[in-house]
Amino acid sequence: MDVLSYLTSPSSCPHVYHLPAYPSNSSVPNEATTATGTNQVILRHYNHTGRLYNRTTSATQAPISVSMSLFLFFSVFIVLENFLVLVAVISRIRHSRRWVYVCIANITLSDLLTGAAYVVNICMSGNQTFRLTPALWLFREGMLFVALAASIFSLLLIAVERYTTMIKPLSQKPTRKTYRIYGLVVLCWILALVIGFLPLLGWNCVCSLDGCSTLLPLYSKSYIFFSLIIFFLILLTIGVLYGAIYCHVHKSAQLGPQRNRKRSLALLKTVITIVGVFLVCWGPLFMLLLVDFFCASRQCTLLFSADFCISLAVFNSGLNPIIYALGSSDMRKAMAELLCCCCLRAGLCRPDKFISKETSSTSENRRDSLRNSFSKARSLSVASPPPTPSKPRRKCRLSTTTSCLSVSSG
Repeated sequence: MDVLSYLTSPSSCPHVYHLPAYPSNSSVPNEATTATGTNQVILRHYNHTGRLYNRTTSATQAPISVSMSLFLFFSVFIVLENFLVLVAVISRIRHSRRWVYVCIANITLSDLLTGAAYVVNICMSGNQTFRLTPALWLFREGMLFVALAASIFSLLLIAVERYTTMIKPLSQKPTRKTYRIYGLVVLCWILALVIGFLPLLGWNCVCSLDGCSTLLPLYSKSYIFFSLIIFFLILLTIGVLYGAIYCHVHKSAQLGPQRNRKRSLALLKTVITIVGVFLVCWGPLFMLLLVDFFCASRQCTLLFSADFCISLAVFNSGLNPIIYALGSSDMRKAMAELLCCCCLRAGLCRPDKFISKETSSTSENRRDSLRNSFSKARSLSVASPPPTPSKPRRKCRLSTTTSCLSVSSG
């Protein structure tokens, strides 16, 4: 409570909030000068950084504009998309203990948090911004930083695990490796929460207007520069690890058959897609934050319109399910089965289509089994050693659909 006590009233910083003055072309009502300390703190910071120009806090202003409504719709779509992928990944984790599914679930959860944080940010923006307490304002912005840090740490986790698996495999038991993966996932979220909520814990500029950011008027420029350095070092580490992986695979492909060479090219394509999409989506926002650190208040008009860069960064959370999940045939199958079950239970699809497909596939399996029995009888007629027991056939592709049909019909 002592850490957040100075965020509730300007009386803790009398040398900063003794004279609230607002620009003549702003639409702040006169009662804002006599408002409680909570609104006065945010108004003072927005005025100092120039973010108060052409802004209004009157009740007649629409809380969400048309563009914000589109962003809100897209953010809700990102939440639903990543929730679908997360459920599909969790269903795969229950049947397969591969660590890659845990990493995909981790980054999908961070993308889901990004969409949810942007939804909260939109609903609490506009004229609602000046009605927030400084602590609630810092929490609103901190959620986006937590989601960003969790995404970057998840990328680092995937890179480290791929490096240790392909180049320097560790001789560990499967259960011990599973515990190590889950421990690293928990560590990722702990670090993300700490880094994202450092301004809420005290690293802010509430009592120091000269060190305030323009994009985030209550954030300290030193904190933004610290976050940029951390994220840059992590991204540099990810690039080095993926570069080492590609060089290793490319070297082994030159000594091996053509199949390994195609595998190395596929790995290069995946690495370029992962790193390239992330840099394209988050790069403009990182550049704006870097300009914000070196630029004085009210000197860079470019910092007054950052909605496009923030939306582009959030758009990365909508592309990640395509890159990480839809690139795998197992994940495509899991998502298709999940959508099928949802459609059947909701009554949007007719079960007879899947039954007809299942019947045709069953008849084909019967013909294959009869053909195999005839071939076995023909081989037994010749003096040949007894055949080895054949491996059990793989289950039909629509087995999950059949189980879903049985559940929906019951």
